[in-house]
Amino acid sequence: MSLSHINSAGEANMVDVGDKQITQRVARASGILTMSASTLTAIRDNQLQKGEVLAVARVAGIQGAKRCSDLIPLCHPLALSKVTVEFMELSDTQLEIVAECKVSGKTGVEMEALTAVSVASLTVYDMCKAVDKAMVIGSICLLEKQGGKSGHWLRPTPASEAQ
Repeated sequence: MSLSHINSAGEANMVDVGDKQITQRVARASGILTMSASTLTAIRDNQLQKGEVLAVARVAGIQGAKRCSDLIPLCHPLALSKVTVEFMELSDTQLEIVAECKVSGKTGVEMEALTAVSVASLTVYDMCKAVDKAMVIGSICLLEKQGGKSGHWLRPTPASEAQ
């Protein structure tokens, strides 16, 4: 297996996507924030001093996806056609963030979806750190990708979750 971002001299380089086909590409990523139950309640009830945490985090995640190539050196700038950022309470202490990015292009949007989740998570942390410095951002991963030469990929469900 060779890495596409390494040239024949072993140096980092941007992949040439000029000859690739333009296809509809979609990627979904997620992450989980673990916090105190009182913090999640304050988020849900819009009781934090900085304002509506999830509304701000959603916009931050969208901005993060749009700025991915400014943050990750070898990513191509993409004209994203859609970015969504959604939140779901998994328990009284866990908030899941799921981002989906779409583009018609020559390269995938996995990094944009992962960046959206990361920036949205960091924004929740920033807006809540005054009441809960012990929050943990974790489990950021790609859930699914569609389009391009490799086609459709879906993260396998761990055996522990399949029951």
